[in-house]
Amino acid sequence: MATADLLLHPVRMRILQALFDADPLTTAQLRDRLPDIPPATMYRHIAVLTDAGVLEVVDEKRVRGTVERSYRVRKEEAVVDPAARAAMTREDHLRAYTTFSASLMGDFDRYLAHENADPNVDGVVYRQAAVWLTEEEFATLVEEIESAVLARVGHPRGDGRIRRVVSLVVVPDQPRTKADTKRLAD
Repeated sequence: MATADLLLHPVRMRILQALFDADPLTTAQLRDRLPDIPPATMYRHIAVLTDAGVLEVVDEKRVRGTVERSYRVRKEEAVVDPAARAAMTREDHLRAYTTFSASLMGDFDRYLAHENADPNVDGVVYRQAAVWLTEEEFATLVEEIESAVLARVGHPRGDGRIRRVVSLVVVPDQPRTKADTKRLAD
């Protein structure tokens, strides 16, 4: 498993998003999908992700005297290690969340930049809801959401399917009080 710094770098996050639930892609194919990332930057970040074990090479072909590699995400490695997450400071979390939020905004901006983008027709959804939940109810909610999304991961292309990126953010309205922490411990 990786660290937040490794996964939440803006360029590496976009590379991973392009590869999640997609067929393996070559660097050239990734550059076609992410044309605003300079080639040297793309190669450097692919190397970082590969060296860290987050990406794996699934095919190599000789093309005009060079080796063209196809990559895919090793999903079990593309999550922040629980020990690394537990060691993150508040500042680390702020930096990671800021990067994540900026990535969401960048994705939406790139979507809207397409001439035929129509959020109403394309099913764009963004909303918030406040819920009061016990720790058990919260764990169940997260499990249900993850199960609903994971049940649909891996559907093949075609049949009218459109690739959609689903992001989840859960933030407490306020931090726990000492009384809350004590009550949970009892």
